[in-house]
Amino acid sequence: MTEQQKHLQNLLNQRQEIVKQIEELQNKINGAKELGLKVQGAIEYLEQIGVKLEEEAEVKETTVVEEIADQLLEEAVEGL
Repeated sequence: MTEQQKHLQNLLNQRQEIVKQIEELQNKINGAKELGLKVQGAIEYLEQIGVKLEEEAEVKETTVVEEIADQLLEEAVEGL
């Protein structure tokens, strides 16, 4: 095998590994989206049956959701 052929083989292997990592990240993102939808559904249900929180708690809830979304995005980017 020539040097160029070895280099090509290494690049092909690297591409395959990157594609695998992207697929794993996509699966992780899809799982997080699914969980987010379930949580949103539960929140909507509780709100429909009249469960209320104090305004301060609602602000904290929004902050927590934003922090989780940021964390998932950071993990996905780090995985690349």
